[in-house]
Formats: sequence, structure tokens, C-alpha cells
Amino acid sequence: MTKIVNHWIGGRTVEGASGNHGPVTDPATGEVTTRVAFASAEEVDAAVAAAKEAYLSWGQSSLAARTSILFRFRALLDAHRDEIAGLITAEHGKVHSDALGEVARGLEIVDLACGISVQLKGELSTQVASRVDVSSIRQPLGVVAGITPFNFPAMVPMWMFPIAIACGNTFVLKPSEKDPSASVRLAELLTEAGLPDGVFNVVHGDKVAVDRLLEHPDVKAVSFVGSTPIARYIHTTASANGKRVQALGGAKNHMLVLPDADLDAAADAAVSAAYGSAGERCMAISAVVAVGAIGDTLVEKIRERAEKIKIGPGNDPTSEMGPLITAAHRDKVASYVTGAAAEGADVVLDGTGYTVDGHEDGHWIGISLLDRVPTSAKAYQDEIFGPVLCVLRAETYEEALDLINASPFGNGTAIFTRDGGAARRFQLEVEAGMVGVNVPIPVPVGYHSFGGWKDSLFGDHHIYGNDGTHFYTRGKVVTTRWPDPADAPSGVDLGFPRNH
Repeated sequence: MTKIVNHWIGGRTVEGASGNHGPVTDPATGEVTTRVAFASAEEVDAAVAAAKEAYLSWGQSSLAARTSILFRFRALLDAHRDEIAGLITAEHGKVHSDALGEVARGLEIVDLACGISVQLKGELSTQVASRVDVSSIRQPLGVVAGITPFNFPAMVPMWMFPIAIACGNTFVLKPSEKDPSASVRLAELLTEAGLPDGVFNVVHGDKVAVDRLLEHPDVKAVSFVGSTPIARYIHTTASANGKRVQALGGAKNHMLVLPDADLDAAADAAVSAAYGSAGERCMAISAVVAVGAIGDTLVEKIRERAEKIKIGPGNDPTSEMGPLITAAHRDKVASYVTGAAAEGADVVLDGTGYTVDGHEDGHWIGISLLDRVPTSAKAYQDEIFGPVLCVLRAETYEEALDLINASPFGNGTAIFTRDGGAARRFQLEVEAGMVGVNVPIPVPVGYHSFGGWKDSLFGDHHIYGNDGTHFYTRGKVVTTRWPDPADAPSGVDLGFPRNH
């Protein structure tokens, strides 16, 4: 019997009423294992209404009450991390160790939310004028929404809702319809931890559900992670409806390798950053820029390592890379490789046509490595979101920097070098929001915010860290004058001398 994933509204499972469902496949087999309910606009309204009702008390609750629940949630999440990783692997396809790493990164933001009281402290200036004090405080927004992608079905929601609810907001999550089960399990654990009904809600669906969240008058802010075209749409639409928006888009992350770099370390980093999680991550390295005469040696070292990657089902402990999320996505990724030679690239490794014995109907693709890729090629210009690495050549640092900065994306980048001066110049001159120095995937720790530049971010706030706290709260400044107690009306004696 096919599993059905329903909505989570007001602290309980709510069966889908729209009559519309979407298929969820096991990427390793191609088999439809689950059907997920797609919400109507009315069902989204019900989730928002539950969140709005819950906000009346949750928004006034103490910090101690909120964080105590989050501490219990963290303990439950830790205890169930293997179970949640199993749900991720079954629906996304990534290997189990990678799924466990995803849960661990989500836990890091829960840790941050447990200590949110430090970020929510206000400021006070006394005696700015005679008997006048000025204070600044931060208050929650109300009902906020998160729209999250398929590639990290547990981690990306946890980049949003722990901070949002710790700040006193209530939350409506619209996860990817391709791998929805992890989000519902998180909702169940939150309820088990004691989160009041309606503070966290999950509605599944497609554009109908998304558009209703973007236009709903009771939704005060929207967080999004996904592709650049959708991020731009989310930002434009939600902003037009008067909402605060952070919309993180796509990427084409470059790794600059200078002639003095440790080429073995650079090759190891390129392989793990390009092909980890089958390249389905916005911080994947998808373009290596080799400077000077090292290009041929570097490409050969990358090829040697890439050919050894074991591809197989995510629940096989020996697998190092799993399948792609859907057959359609697999075919799209393959098209960039099959068309690369005609656009002037050298195809060093061609992973198209790859299958796994016993799982021939899975969404498989092998490792692809393209060398001497021209910047005009689609394989370079587009975010492929698969295990395809492009290598470009540059004669000088300046040429390489200009190439990287010409990209419309500015999510993350990295430089590999032994020269501190070169690294310092790069981190100041490159146009990207996150920079790694001999670190291929510079995802910030929880207390530093994550976000890119240019077409990789729409909105003014990065996600989690201090930016996350600021996004989910709004500032208020209070100016106060109190009369001196000695000036109390006649007949009221507060015990203060009247000789001031």
C-alpha cells in the first residue's frame, strides 16, 4: 500500500482535502513509494489561521518557555537523527552518511536558537536628556512562512523555523513535494517536545500553495531557498504584497587554483565539493579555474579520484554517491554533458548512461568532468545541480578573478594557494557572499549567516546567524521620561527629600 503524506496543521495530521496528490519516488529504484497531498488555497488558509491563533499566546510567551521547548526538541532530534536520515535517503537518494551530516547541520541552528536570548537583547541609553532614557527592543513579526527545496529536506527548514519560533513567531512550512516526509517528522518531534499547537505547521503542495502564502495578508515574512528564477519570483511577488522576504537563489561556485597550490589537496577538495551529494547542493563547486601551467596536472588528478567514486543506493553503506532526485532532472543534467563537446569543451569523463546493476530503473548518472570549458557554454553558464564539474583555464590571477566576477551568480567561492597575500586579495576582491581559503565549501557555522550576492540572493538579509534573528524580528525604540519622585503630587509621600 502506498504511503500517504498529509499536512500538519494545529498540532495534528490533517488529511488533504483538495483531491490533488503528487508522487514521491525512491530515486534508487524509480518506484513511486509515497503520495503527498497538495494543499488548496483554503487548506493553506487553515494553516495560517492556526498559526495566527497560536501567535496570540506564543508571541507573548517568555524566552525561557520558548528555549526550554527547543532544548527538548534538540534532544529528540539528536535521538532520532538516524531515523530522519533514513527518510531523507529514501526520498532524496543521498547516501546515509550525507543525510546524517544534513541533520547535524540542522542541529547546529537549533543550538543557536536555544541560546537566542543573547541575540534578542536590546540596548539602553540613559540620561540622553534630563530624566530621559532611550531603549531599543526587538519583537516578533507574527506568522512567517518558509518555502524549502528538495536537496536538504531537513537542514534548510531548520535554517529557518528554530530561529523564527525562538523569536516568538509562528511558522508555516511548505517543503518540497519531492521529499516531504522529513518535515512532517520534525513537526511531530516539535509537538512531542511540548510546542503548542499551531506554532509550527506544514502544508504540502505546488504553485497553488506557494502563491497563497505569498499573497496571504496574515503572513508577515517569507523565507525561501531554491533556484534563481523562483527566488526572483518569490521576492517580487511577496514584496508586492507587503512582506519581508529573504530569497536565496542558485549558484555557480568557482574554485580558483593558483600555481603554488597543493594540487593533491586541491584535487581532493574539487572532487568532494563537486560530486558530494551528487552535486545537488547550492554550495557545490561546479567550476574550477586553473591558473597558469597547472591545468593539465590538476585535471588528471581530479580524473583519477573521480573515477574511484562508488555510485549506488543511498542505503548501501559502501555507496559514496547516490542517484539524482528524479528521472527528469537526471535527463536534464545529462544534456549538459552530451552537448558539451559541440560547445568547445573537452569531455574527460562522461557519466551519462550510467546504471547500477539490480537498480536499472533508478535515476542514475555517473561522474562527468569537462575541461577547457568556454564561458559561452551552457554547461558553464547554467546551474546544473548535478555531478558535472567544469574546468576553465586562465593565464593570470587577474584574468581568473575577472572571469569569476563576471558570473551573474555570487553564492560561494574558494581559492587554493599557499600565499597569504594572494588569499587576502581574493577574499576582498571576489564578488561572492561566502569565501573559502583552502576550504572548498565555505558554509558558515550557525552563528555566522549564510547568503550570497548578485543573483544568488534577493532581499537584504542572509539566513540564520545574526541576520536570521534580525529577519524574524522588528526593532522598536522607546523614549521615556519619568518625573523625579520628589515631584510627586501634593499629599503623596514617597519618602524622597524635596530639596533637589
